[in-house]
Amino acid sequence: MIRPDLAKVPPFYMTYVDYVKDEDLMHILEISNVNALNLIQNIAEERGSFRYAENKWSIKEVLCHMMDVERVFAYRALRFSRNDKTPLSSFDENSYAPQSNAHSRTVSQIALEMKTLRQSTIDLYRSFSTDMLLREGTASNTTLSVLNLGFIIPGHETHHCRILTDRYLQ
Repeated sequence: MIRPDLAKVPPFYMTYVDYVKDEDLMHILEISNVNALNLIQNIAEERGSFRYAENKWSIKEVLCHMMDVERVFAYRALRFSRNDKTPLSSFDENSYAPQSNAHSRTVSQIALEMKTLRQSTIDLYRSFSTDMLLREGTASNTTLSVLNLGFIIPGHETHHCRILTDRYLQ
């Protein structure tokens, strides 16, 4: 069973890891996406542009944000797993969301893309040896391990599913 190294999770990411820290890495990568897709399948298309407050992302933008973060973090994991020591820059999630072209897609299309993306992330993580999982790198001036990135990804997804449930789907 592969679990996160809690001593090396940066404080900012601990909120996400707390959601999934007691799970096996491969299991939580699979089950968190199943849970997200189950939630999304119940979102009516006409609700996709709903914002619970002014200047908040729409449902579709939240879903695209979840994918953007997974892609960025999986890329970081790939770089670090290959022992790339080049410090990686941060990304501005608030600039990404409006540029995601979220409203040109249906909720169903976004859900399918999320499913495909997660399978790619799972395949990437299955390719890592134990040594590769323990490798670290720097992104946003923060040291992260490949292993912990693997828990941050589903933890971030779980975090946003809770926000969708609590604020958007009441």
